[in-house]
Amino acid sequence: MTVVLRHLLQMRNLQYLMPFYALGWAVLVLNFSPWLLLAVAWGCLLQFMFEYVLHRFAYHGTPPTDQSAFSKLYRTHIAHHEYPTDPRFFAGDAPWYGVRVSALVVGLHTLALWAFMGFGGALVAGTTATFVGGISAYLFYEYCHTLAHLPVHKGRFGRWVTRTHLAHHFQDHHATFHVSAGMGWIDWVLGTAFDKQQAKDRFDAETHASLGMAKDDPRLVTARHELGLDRS
Repeated sequence: MTVVLRHLLQMRNLQYLMPFYALGWAVLVLNFSPWLLLAVAWGCLLQFMFEYVLHRFAYHGTPPTDQSAFSKLYRTHIAHHEYPTDPRFFAGDAPWYGVRVSALVVGLHTLALWAFMGFGGALVAGTTATFVGGISAYLFYEYCHTLAHLPVHKGRFGRWVTRTHLAHHFQDHHATFHVSAGMGWIDWVLGTAFDKQQAKDRFDAETHASLGMAKDDPRLVTARHELGLDRS
């Protein structure tokens, strides 16, 4: 637990979100209503769905042909598959991304609820849903993800999280896009649940770590070189 928390505290994306997390809790406490607990639950659900959609369609979508865009995707996710035990690649390389998305989601919630709750009520609900619910779910995601990849002593929960997530890394990168514990129902509903036989049928040892691309693909070679990585 201590080792995992130490890694989480070093993640810049989480450091940048903490002031907004504190703001969200302050808004919730100062304006508390049982209805705001629904906002927190809604924010958690949205984040868990966003986790899945981003992972499946952005990180595992068709790789860009433009080298600049590809290198960004490589730093954000592909490097994590090629070097799954390297903590540098656990959280990608876009520390302000979460802040920008959170601000956008607060704005969208406020606009959607304004006519029903007034501007103040809509802003409180949107802030609570996003900065408390959403960030809490994201913290849980980063905890599960880091726990799965670190070689630390793990109890029953840790072994479950590790077994589930590493099936995505080492058996079938076309499945199991959720990472947060308990969110496997999303993969099941959307048709990407892990299937042992299907994983065996489409596994390719030569290209698995590079998400289906040849390991000497020029885009990969260039992206690795930019980060000073040596695949030899």
